[in-house]
Amino acid sequence: MKKLIALLLSLMMVLSVTAALADGLTFTTGGTAGTYYAYGNVLAQYVAGNSDVAMTAVAGNGSADNIDKLDMEVAQLGFVQNDVAYYAYNGIRIYEGDPVDSFTAIAALYTETVQLITCNPDIKSVADLKGKNVSIGSQGSGVYFNAIDFLNAYDMTEADITPTYQSFGDSAEALKDGKIDAAFVVAGAPTPAVTDLATSKDMYLISLDDEHVAKLQEISGAYTKSIIAAGTYAKQDTDVVTVGVKATIIANGQVTEDEAYTIVKTIFEGKDSIAHDKAKELDLEYASTCGLPYHPGAAKYFAEQGITVDVVNP
Repeated sequence: MKKLIALLLSLMMVLSVTAALADGLTFTTGGTAGTYYAYGNVLAQYVAGNSDVAMTAVAGNGSADNIDKLDMEVAQLGFVQNDVAYYAYNGIRIYEGDPVDSFTAIAALYTETVQLITCNPDIKSVADLKGKNVSIGSQGSGVYFNAIDFLNAYDMTEADITPTYQSFGDSAEALKDGKIDAAFVVAGAPTPAVTDLATSKDMYLISLDDEHVAKLQEISGAYTKSIIAAGTYAKQDTDVVTVGVKATIIANGQVTEDEAYTIVKTIFEGKDSIAHDKAKELDLEYASTCGLPYHPGAAKYFAEQGITVDVVNP
């Protein structure tokens, strides 16, 4: 019976991959309330409509899960945080002794800010999370790693809070209903789920001081200091200091050199026509550094622009 179930599961996976490839490239993104999903759909539609590469965006479960999907060849492209992708590629942290190197980078597109949100005005620092019910991201997401890093920077661990594991949308709903005290959201700001929360309830973003920004950068070199400008969300009167990572598109070996080249070329040469606010952040220099080797097709386009990147055949 177990052999039969395993055979059926394998057959289903093969059929799903075959169907995906027949319809073009599948681009796995994030939850429907996040930037990955919204921006990923816009990008996929733009590439498909302005080139000969068929590309379809689908909802995903975050960085780690997207890496798994590419490794299993269930999808061919995926949005990931560059810090989590670096851990996977190099076999460190949760990937210790079990590296996943079946993917390469296409381009880094924008900065994802680590946003710690609450509706409790008494929570003014990460230190105030001790003993509180905190959403630290859905299973398989990069949010979890960032949340743990934030706790560690303040000499805390997961055991010092009551953790829940929710998507951006579910976290926002739980904050609205008073079921949790705070939530970590890692996405380009403004993030749809956070925007919705801020317009319906008093919401606060927690800011970091320079000491703890530095501690986070010691924990992971992927972090850069990031500012969420005043006015990004309703009733946000001041700038908020946090850290960010790079939202990066990765590809597996099913993506050909021509396809990768066309995707990068179409996105960067059409950036003024892409209907999403994050398209304003597209920059070739930014795109060419993410701590990962690049797909040969992406590298070809960067080379034409006078930019050299590390290349590994996926």
